[in-house]
Amino acid sequence: MGAVIDLRTLTGETAVVLRGARRRLAGGDIAGAAATLTYFAAIAIVPWFLLAVWSTTWFEPDLQAQQELLALRVLIPPDMGARPAFDALVEAGVQMDPLKALVLLFPASFYGEGLRRACLAISPEPDRFTGWRARARVLALLVAIPVFGLVFRTVGEQLVTFAPEGGGTGSAGDLIFRTWIGFLATWLVLSVALVWVYRAVTPGNPRWWVAGVGAITTASFMAGFLQGFALFLSLPIDVGIPYAGLDVIGGVVAVGLWLWILHMVVLMGWAVTRSLDTVVDGRRGAEPDHTSNDLEEKA
Repeated sequence: MGAVIDLRTLTGETAVVLRGARRRLAGGDIAGAAATLTYFAAIAIVPWFLLAVWSTTWFEPDLQAQQELLALRVLIPPDMGARPAFDALVEAGVQMDPLKALVLLFPASFYGEGLRRACLAISPEPDRFTGWRARARVLALLVAIPVFGLVFRTVGEQLVTFAPEGGGTGSAGDLIFRTWIGFLATWLVLSVALVWVYRAVTPGNPRWWVAGVGAITTASFMAGFLQGFALFLSLPIDVGIPYAGLDVIGGVVAVGLWLWILHMVVLMGWAVTRSLDTVVDGRRGAEPDHTSNDLEEKA
C-alpha cells in the first residue's frame, strides 16, 4: 500500500511539474528562443571544440595527439563529407598556442549569453548584466574541458575496433554497440555540463540537486538526439541540392537545423527544472538557495 501511495504521489508531483513547465513555455516563443540560442551557438561552438582538441596536447606531444584524434575519424560516417571538417578541426586545434586559446575565450563565451537570453525570451524577468554575467559564468566549464576530451577520446579509441574501417564486421550488432556506448558517454558529459548551465548560467539558480535532476533528464534526450544526428550523417543525401549544389551551404544549414531542435530540448529542460524548483519551494515553504546576485534581483 505504501508503495502504491508513493507512486501516486510521485505521479501527481510529476504532473504538477510538467504543468508548471508548460505554463512557463506558453509565455514565450520557444522556437524563436531556440533560434536565438542557435545564432549564439554558431559563434561559440567551434571555439569550444577547438579548446577541447587543444587540451589533449597538454598531456602528450602535439603530433601524437593529432594522430590519435584523427584515428577516431572512422567513427564519423563519410557519406555527407563530415570527415574533412573533423580533420581540419583537429589540425587547427593541436596547432594552437596559449595566446590563440586566450583569444578563443571571447567567442566561446557567447554560448553563455545565448543560453541566458533565450531563457529570458521565454520567461521574461528582471535581469542585470545579462550578457557579461552569463558569458563569464559559462567559461567556468573550461576546467572540465580536459576531462570531457579525455572521456570522448578514451571511449572513441575503444569503439574504433567496432567500426567497419577500424576492424569491425559492419554488423548491426556493432552499430548498436557503438551507438549505445556513444550515448552513455555523451549523456555523462552533457549531464555534468548542464548541471552548471542550469544552476549558474541560465536564470533561476535552482538548488544543486534540482539542477542535477533537470540536467540528467535533459542530457538523456540530448544524447539520444545526437546519436540520431550521427546516423543522419550516414544517409546518402545530397544536402547541397536545395542550394544549387553548394554542399558547404547545405551542410551548414543542416547542422543549424539540428542545433535548433537540440536547443529546444535544452530550453524545455530548463523550463522543467525551474518548475521543479518552484514545486520544491511550495512543499518546503522556503526560498531556493540563490546566489547574492539573484537575491538582489528578486528583492
